[in-house]
Order: sequence, then structure tokens, then C-alpha cells
Amino acid sequence: MKLSEKAEEILEALWIATEEEGDNAALLTTLGVAADDEALQELDRIAYVEIKGERVYLRQEGRPDARMAVRRHRLAERLMMDVLDLKGITGDERACEFEHLLRLGVDTKLCTLLNHPTNCPHGKPIPPGECCEAAKARGETGVVALTELKAGESGEIAYLSTADSKKIQKLMSMGVLPGNNLRLSRTYPTFIFKVGNSEFAVDDDLAREIFVRKG
Repeated sequence: MKLSEKAEEILEALWIATEEEGDNAALLTTLGVAADDEALQELDRIAYVEIKGERVYLRQEGRPDARMAVRRHRLAERLMMDVLDLKGITGDERACEFEHLLRLGVDTKLCTLLNHPTNCPHGKPIPPGECCEAAKARGETGVVALTELKAGESGEIAYLSTADSKKIQKLMSMGVLPGNNLRLSRTYPTFIFKVGNSEFAVDDDLAREIFVRKG
């Protein structure tokens, strides 16, 4: 069943509120809609949501589509920011537009292209798809944090999961940028790695912000 774009956005917001923020419902004001909003009524008619006064509940029937809506949005964010290098508000806006095109298996192709990322650029989890489970079963590690590499292993830097500008500046000054290759030399007491001909050391917290395509 194809939902309207606004209905998908409502499902996204409900999934985040219930699954990630621990609420059992979302307020109409939080969703930015009125009780008689056409998109909300669309979801109500197919029993994806339940409206009680000012609160909207995500029903069990709507959870699969809500989960997939979040997955498509966060994959779109990874594409815009990692591959197309569209950052900030521009990247977020383009991701919102593009996510609605990721139907009929397109999300699977994109996820495979990106090597099954586990987090969006803002550090939020990307719900895994069947392609992610299949890759895991085949032993393909996909994109992992630097902390998951062993000494001697290498990979291509995929993205940085931090939104802290100071951390980003520090990593950029080391040449830790998407597309660059990194080789891990040591994991204790600090993570020591090489980018190009230069060697750097970072602590465990910063190492967890660096995600690489192992290979």
C-alpha cells in the first residue's frame, strides 16, 4: 500500500517518539497536524494509528511501515552527506525529499551501495533490512566503528558519527575524512592508526565516532 508523503512523515515521527524516546504516543502539536488532517486521517482509516484527543498512538499494524519510513529517511541522509557531500540544512532537506523515492527495493540497493550503515550522520540507528541480515550471515561486516577493527586491519573511512564541531575539526586535521584509507596499528591503551604517511592516536570515545568500510 502506497502512503502519501505526509503520512509517511507522521509514521516516522511516531516511530521515533515511541521506539527511541520512550513515549507511548505523540501529541498532535508535536506532529504538526490537526486531528482532521488528511494524512492523519489516511493512517487512521487503515488502522495504522489511533487518535485519542490530542494524542496519537502508533498501532501494531502501522509499525512495519513506520520502521521502514525511518530506515529510508536515514539511508537518504547517508547518501546525501557521505556520497553527495550535501551537509547541514541542505542535506537534511534533500534527504527528506529523496526518502520517498526509496520504495520497491530501491532502499535495499542503496543500503548495499553504502555497505549497510548502522547509523545516520547524526548518530541515530538505521533499522536494518533483510539485506543487512543477509550480509551479516555471509560474514560481510559492512560499516563498523574503528573500535571494532583489530590491529593490522584497514578500511575506507565511511563517515563520522559525531555532531561535535570540535571533534570534527580535530579528525579533519588528521585527514580522517570519508573516502580516505585508514590502517589501525594498535588498540591499547589508545587507538593508533595511519592515514597516508601520518600516524595519529585517539582515545576510545573518539575512535567510536569513526566508521570505516572494512576491507
